[in-house]
Amino acid sequence: MTFLLLPLAFLLDLLLGDPQWFPHPVRLVGKLASSTEALFRGMTFLPLRMAGALTVAMVITSTVVTVLAVEVLAFVLHPIVGIAVSVLLLYFAIAPRDLYDHAAAVRNALRAGDLELARRKVAMMVGRDTSTLDEEGVARATVESVAENTSDGVSAPLFYGLLFGPAGAWLYKASNTLDSMFGYRNERYREFGWASARFDDFMNYLPSRLTVLAVAAAAFILRLDPQGAFRAVKAGARLHESPNAGYPEAAFAGALGVTLGGERSYGGVTKAVPTLGLRNGAMDADTITRAMRLMYAASALFLAAGSGMLFVFYLILFSNIHL
Repeated sequence: MTFLLLPLAFLLDLLLGDPQWFPHPVRLVGKLASSTEALFRGMTFLPLRMAGALTVAMVITSTVVTVLAVEVLAFVLHPIVGIAVSVLLLYFAIAPRDLYDHAAAVRNALRAGDLELARRKVAMMVGRDTSTLDEEGVARATVESVAENTSDGVSAPLFYGLLFGPAGAWLYKASNTLDSMFGYRNERYREFGWASARFDDFMNYLPSRLTVLAVAAAAFILRLDPQGAFRAVKAGARLHESPNAGYPEAAFAGALGVTLGGERSYGGVTKAVPTLGLRNGAMDADTITRAMRLMYAASALFLAAGSGMLFVFYLILFSNIHL
């Protein structure tokens, strides 16, 4: 039934986004991760990598078991309740509308000529220093965030939701949350966060590459540059420090005819990042708009293709059973 539930969840997200008044379940995963980190760090006899690996195992297991228990209980109460709860669980696992709204806030500030506001808005999307970015730098940072999160925030949870239902979507969300909290190469997390980073890399491997296909297809529909998306991925995706993020970022860069990456600053320290994309087009508020449309189109195509294939699989499976 996932091929029916996920489109409903996607539609619900388009209509409601991420209500600020409602505590998002991912915050509960974050609190669990923080508590588990404290627990295993307190066991000083454990090597940090082992403590980090145990944290990953406990958080992932607890999240999946909780989601399954909630879903089963809901279906025991009534099938309609079960369907509604499943849709809600899937809805909370994806974030296309939230990504769109954040990017739109930056774009609107740039269109209004308020660069300072645009810098503050983009700081909510990226981890780099934004206080000295010019208009093009703000636009580039926004497009990079939209590109990466098209995979992390939409395609990947859709992929695992299609395969394993709400439990699969939240398996991924827990993995992504752990990486966002612990997957840093600093003194505190270089060892402890190793397992979180590697597990998230594993979870994102297929979705990030399948996202390239969705971006290219969406670029064709939107009359952008689908061939450019493939060329940019071939030329530069593997140069990215992340084994996965370079794929959607390069695809967006190629489709939009811009370059992403280059120098940026973190905590006042300048860092050179490989350039993605083959054409150095100008970047401004309109580029952000095109990236937002590309994100929505790619996400919808990813969902449609995945749901369609799952539907055909079920048809073949049930026809063989009846035969």
